[in-house]
Amino acid sequence: MSLPAAPFGRVLTAMATAFADDGSVDLEATARIAEHLVEHGHDGVVVSGTTGESPTTSVEEDGQVLQAVKDAVGDRATVVAGVGTNATAHSVELARQAAKIGADGLLLVTPYYNKPGQAGVLHHFRSVVEASDVPVMLYDVPGRTGTTIALDTYERAAEWPQVVAVKDAVGDFTRGVRLRQTGLAVYSGDDVATLGWLAHGGCGVVSVVGHAAGDELRAMIDAFDAGDHAEALAVFTRLLPAVDAVMGVANYGATTAKAALQLLGVLDNRNVRGPLVPLDDDEVAALRAGLAASHLI
Repeated sequence: MSLPAAPFGRVLTAMATAFADDGSVDLEATARIAEHLVEHGHDGVVVSGTTGESPTTSVEEDGQVLQAVKDAVGDRATVVAGVGTNATAHSVELARQAAKIGADGLLLVTPYYNKPGQAGVLHHFRSVVEASDVPVMLYDVPGRTGTTIALDTYERAAEWPQVVAVKDAVGDFTRGVRLRQTGLAVYSGDDVATLGWLAHGGCGVVSVVGHAAGDELRAMIDAFDAGDHAEALAVFTRLLPAVDAVMGVANYGATTAKAALQLLGVLDNRNVRGPLVPLDDDEVAALRAGLAASHLI
């Protein structure tokens, strides 16, 4: 049985945003990240998500990043723009800007910190979805937002034609099977859970480890899609040291992604914006060991 349809592609990474030493966005290096991903197994990228440090970037910078990545990727992959914030008007502004630039999709996370109830979550989603006609992937990551999207909220949102998918970082596979019954495509939002999601009706992944392991993620998903579950498990097993190295530390995400890209020679620095701080030398050494154990460097 083949995997379900994947509206934005099967292998996407929530890509890092490169910064120059003075803290400004480095559009040339950001485009280089996108090109690296497309050349290594990806048929989609996500810009201005958590790993893109979107809480620290301005509306103008988000537009510049989206345009630079669109120009770099062309028609080789879908480009999904993160527009989720904890202010509805801000998200509406970002959605309209992304639609104008030509994003193929929007990633819309539950409002964080405010912790709205389900009525507030639905109101926020509807306001942003109705701001454009661009397809939307909802993003459920209660570990960062403090709020989980309820199944009945999904059912109502799925009635809107633009809402076609969800990036799930809840990690409850039984709940995910019920979620699939809404008709939404489900993407793994947690690298360690991707193989499990494929077995429970998921269609692909929005990764962080994909910065270094795009070809391997593609091989795993292709093997599973072809019915070779043993090979998919073998690929996943080989990736575990890298997954642990990238995702298994407190200071993970943009910091580990950028350090991995530096180790691979894609970036010449691992600059991040506060409140994040770059990995120190010991952390980079541990990351290098994990990537090496998975034969990625």
